[in-house]
Amino acid sequence: MNWLKHSPRAGGKMEDKIKNIIKESMDTKSKLLSSELLNIKKATAAVEKCMISKGKLLVFGNGGSAADSQHIAAEFVGRFKIDRAPMAALALTTNTSTITALANDYGYEAVFAKQITALGSKNDIALAISTSGNSKNVIEGVNAAKEKGIQTIALTGKSGGLLKTLCDISITVDSGNTARIQEAHILIAHIMAEIIEADIAGA
Repeated sequence: MNWLKHSPRAGGKMEDKIKNIIKESMDTKSKLLSSELLNIKKATAAVEKCMISKGKLLVFGNGGSAADSQHIAAEFVGRFKIDRAPMAALALTTNTSTITALANDYGYEAVFAKQITALGSKNDIALAISTSGNSKNVIEGVNAAKEKGIQTIALTGKSGGLLKTLCDISITVDSGNTARIQEAHILIAHIMAEIIEADIAGA
């Protein structure tokens, strides 16, 4: 049996849906050129300075943004396009023993803040990711970073939420669709990784 012949979304209907999703993603990313170009430039320059100064990029978020945190950290520690010396980046979303201990003992709102207090240094950058800009544990992580004098960068969406005004640099994706926001966040991270890698490697 050919599944496509019997699917309610078969043929043109499915193709239209695919086209609409791709177009929506493209439109969301295109808006970055008019609204967030300067902030992306500022964030890239700040992270590059952090890497040159032997600081660390501390990345954190929930759900899909937790996965994005790991993705971003990997681009810096490994390579993006060029073989070069590793750059220090750490996703605060990977150590389940630490995360569950902190959540159990102090509450889930503390899972990033405690790690930043323990691991963060003044030359570091805290990269906070939240599609709403209002995730409480992400906000607490930023507050902990600010208490230690660590520069903060936010990747947000929608209106930017509390993170937009709380962080030193905020990049807000103009969309109310979580999936489209996350797709744009990875584009922004790839832009940063590509530019910083090329500058540091002298390419």
